[in-house]
Amino acid sequence: MWTIIEQIFPYAIVFTIPLLITALGGLFSERSGIVNIGLEGLMISGAFASALTVNFLQDSMSGSAVLWIGLLVAVIVGMLFSLLHAFASINLSADQVISGTAINMIAMALTVFLARNITGSGNIRITNGFTPFDVPILSQIPIIGDLLFTKTYATTWFILVVLLVSAFILNKTKFGLRLKSCGEFPQAAQAAGINVVRIRYIGVMISGALSGLGGAIIILTYAGEFTGSVSGLGFLALASLIFGQWRPLGILGATLFFGFASTIANVSQVIPELAVIPPIILKIFPYVVTLIALVIFSKSSQAPKAAGEPFDPGKR
Repeated sequence: MWTIIEQIFPYAIVFTIPLLITALGGLFSERSGIVNIGLEGLMISGAFASALTVNFLQDSMSGSAVLWIGLLVAVIVGMLFSLLHAFASINLSADQVISGTAINMIAMALTVFLARNITGSGNIRITNGFTPFDVPILSQIPIIGDLLFTKTYATTWFILVVLLVSAFILNKTKFGLRLKSCGEFPQAAQAAGINVVRIRYIGVMISGALSGLGGAIIILTYAGEFTGSVSGLGFLALASLIFGQWRPLGILGATLFFGFASTIANVSQVIPELAVIPPIILKIFPYVVTLIALVIFSKSSQAPKAAGEPFDPGKR
């Protein structure tokens, strides 16, 4: 059993990281009061932007600099694309679920259309991505070294830093407290002099930036090719956000759970000890557990009270 865990763990971490950063993006949006069903579409936009950027630059640039440029472009594109959802939800008071669904549909169609017209194919392949490495010294630690510090990516540690910074911002800074107040009692926040519209715009834009980053990490670590889809990871990130009760550390635990469960389902047929379990059971297991958890903890849910509700600045 330990051998199985040792083999799966590094791959599960790699799968967890894009889920984690995307769910964190959803956290900023929903804490501000804007439900963001469009995480999938924002991930796709980031994946497309990074793949296209790296595809054009990889022949003229060498090293990892081009990859970090690809991540930066994905962040910018995701942020700009999220403005569509922000405008519809905040300025037009549109149904936020419908707006997010539209973002998903637009992203899937638009990115494939652009890929076909720019490259002649709906797919964009990159020849070089981030290379896994063993962390010096730490990888030699018994047990922990094999699990946490071998076959790791630079993006993994970068995202963990983003997680810690996000937790600090949300819980210890003036901006974080204002953001959460806009998602709980926006009318009271406005009465206290907080610009609720601006805060919600910032929350949605952070959501777009982090989701775009999540999509780019998929392409530049283990996928290596943009195909117009991120295999539903945006919806899985949304489930992780709910399962983690809208808390950064709770989201970390939820995404680790989904990452491991999905990795086990993907490799089960090549591991004799797991091959006896039907793959379909392993694939649906995390979703079933999430539904059960939502039913059990629905009365104690920590969802922002004003999430999904349009805000009227003129209403007192």
